[in-house]
Amino acid sequence: MAVGFGLSLAGGINASAWAQGPEVPELTLVGDWKIQVSLSGPSPGKPRIVIVDVPPAQVLEVAGERHESLPMFNPRAGGWARGAALRGVRAQECTTRFLVDPESVVLRTGTAPDAPLWQRDVDYAIDLEWGTFGRLDESKLKPDQPVFAFYKHGLLRLDSIVLLPDGNIRLRQGEARSSGPQLPSLQDGERRLANVWLPGRMTKLEPQNLFPISESVYPEPDIANPTVAERLIPRAWAKLREGRPIRILAWGDSVTVGSYLPDPGHDRWQEQFVIRLRQKFPQARIELITEAWGGRSTASYLSEPPGSEHHYQEKVLATRPDLIVSEFVNDAGLNPEQVEERYGKLLRDFQAIGAEWIILTPHYVRPDWMGLTRERDIDDDPRPYVKGLREFALKHQVALADASLRYGRLWRQGIPYSALMLNSINHPDARGLRIFADSLMALF
Repeated sequence: MAVGFGLSLAGGINASAWAQGPEVPELTLVGDWKIQVSLSGPSPGKPRIVIVDVPPAQVLEVAGERHESLPMFNPRAGGWARGAALRGVRAQECTTRFLVDPESVVLRTGTAPDAPLWQRDVDYAIDLEWGTFGRLDESKLKPDQPVFAFYKHGLLRLDSIVLLPDGNIRLRQGEARSSGPQLPSLQDGERRLANVWLPGRMTKLEPQNLFPISESVYPEPDIANPTVAERLIPRAWAKLREGRPIRILAWGDSVTVGSYLPDPGHDRWQEQFVIRLRQKFPQARIELITEAWGGRSTASYLSEPPGSEHHYQEKVLATRPDLIVSEFVNDAGLNPEQVEERYGKLLRDFQAIGAEWIILTPHYVRPDWMGLTRERDIDDDPRPYVKGLREFALKHQVALADASLRYGRLWRQGIPYSALMLNSINHPDARGLRIFADSLMALF
């Protein structure tokens, strides 16, 4: 159930005295791209102090990127969807914000650096935050005419400060990507002390870029018997234990649809959850159904007319599930009073068909959408919706799988949570979706 992302601090360390303890390093910036690492040694008063140099954030130059044609620029769409996208900053189905150097972008008629320019705000418009662009009404550009983009852009990168078996400390550079950067691999006997987050174009490191590792995994609470599942979803618990057929409905939005994933049939949170349920209950006879609607909320379902593709009565209640697990990050605009009203109706409906319910709290999303200015020191989810879900579950004795709590502590494991978003906004990758499965399995 633990979420470690390969950050295990135990095992594989040789007899070097410096590699024995799980001490949390103290990181201090001593230059634009220099970090002082202080790690307590085996004897009090003798810390190991090392200076590591971090390779500066890369800025790549793209010359003559061909776009066969340009759509019309749509200023009313989200910034990531206003037109064609510069390929260097593509992130899954959209682009990553702020990677483009806004002063560098030009469109030309050909690949030569001196080819005639198309005029910005005359022939085309561009969203320089998102790197999306398109034709304007009075443009001389024809709908089927190719254009060639010249620009500079940054990438996202996660580096690691690593303790080697011989006691030396080194910086290991991660692979730079436009979204979802991975941690650099460790060799046998090495221990990750901290990660360094480079979220795009930067002139120097700041304290919020430093992620010392204070927890190797999420600290699972001690849950007294009986388990939460046995108390709050007793009928589902009994069916799982006794090997009787059980129908589980995963109900949610795009994070539940999971069509953006490389392998939805394996990576979606509900697939990971059911795989692990079957491991825990080998005799279980589980039928998994998914009903999800990208970009929509519970209100969207409730307002759909009969016969529509996502009509609540026909696609949720009429499936007669034994257990409903709901995930709706798109409900995050609700306050606690609205949660009580909306989710109270859902609870009454589920009880009327004999279904039990687990509510998933949402993952963390783009920091500014949550009122956050950083990705560390963020244990407490600031969204009123999450507070409302916790209050509702406690008041009505509904099972709550609190994924938000786990996301809030990722920084303690050295993970900036946006590094898990394939679209750099709100679509978790398989690692991020495993956190949902972790929170669900914690109930069992």
